[in-house]
Amino acid sequence: MAGKTPLNIIKIKNMKQDQTPISMLTAYDYPSAQLAEKAGVDMILVGDSLGNVVLGYDSTIPVTIEDMVYHTRAVARGAEHTFIVADLPFLTYHGSLDHTFDQVRRLMQEGHAHAVKMEGGAEIADTVQHVVRAGVPVLGHIGLTPQAVNQIGGYRVQGKDEQDRARLMKDAKALEAAGAFAIVLELVTEEAAAAISQELSIPTIGIGAGRGCDGQVLVYHDVLKYTSDYRSKKFVKNYADIGAVITEGLSRYVQEVKNRSFPAEEHVFGGKAAAEKAVEMTLYGATREKDKVNS
Repeated sequence: MAGKTPLNIIKIKNMKQDQTPISMLTAYDYPSAQLAEKAGVDMILVGDSLGNVVLGYDSTIPVTIEDMVYHTRAVARGAEHTFIVADLPFLTYHGSLDHTFDQVRRLMQEGHAHAVKMEGGAEIADTVQHVVRAGVPVLGHIGLTPQAVNQIGGYRVQGKDEQDRARLMKDAKALEAAGAFAIVLELVTEEAAAAISQELSIPTIGIGAGRGCDGQVLVYHDVLKYTSDYRSKKFVKNYADIGAVITEGLSRYVQEVKNRSFPAEEHVFGGKAAAEKAVEMTLYGATREKDKVNS
């Protein structure tokens, strides 16, 4: 995005103080990152949700560090002027610190992320603190934590009772004390999320956590209904239905191939005589002197 200045963690924290809502969107490849940046999003999350959305898994658990590095690097090329956060995948930050640092290093050096995201609360606070002290910005993530979906009994809203709200508050404060620059609250009751947001000095970014958060994040493919079998989600608003547009366009392509109306005359190349009369264009449509068809 021309003229756009990337955020940093100081600016992100100041957005909370200034009461400026933070917009965050996932992206998993070069073209989606380009479009997200052009749209003006504040931050891009390369989430391990790519396992469900892009790779066809039924959870985020099979996603590897190689998957995350590959997709983060593509996103970084497409959104050079946007702050990019990459997920540390399942069990890459629960062993030795040396192992954790190596996974973080790969996302930062090979993937070109600006920050990493880690799921969990008080139980990972020490690890978060060590990573932050090593100079790496960390985005926390509590509430529904998809990497622990088998342990928490499925995709369930968190913070419904007083005990659970107290647990979430404890986790949020532990991550803040450990140095996280912001925290994602996923599938948390609006009341619990608002209370956490008011209590913390760092921003909260909600996904299915209501209106009291300091920012919002949604999955690219949910926002655009970019799938052939989209399932509605209560916390998602669809802003376009490109899945239907793509299906219709591809169906027309198939039909025209079958009835031989594509390729038409304007899509084929003739001999030299025909080329001398043709418009000087490259294979991809841009007119350039050095790419003359008859050269």
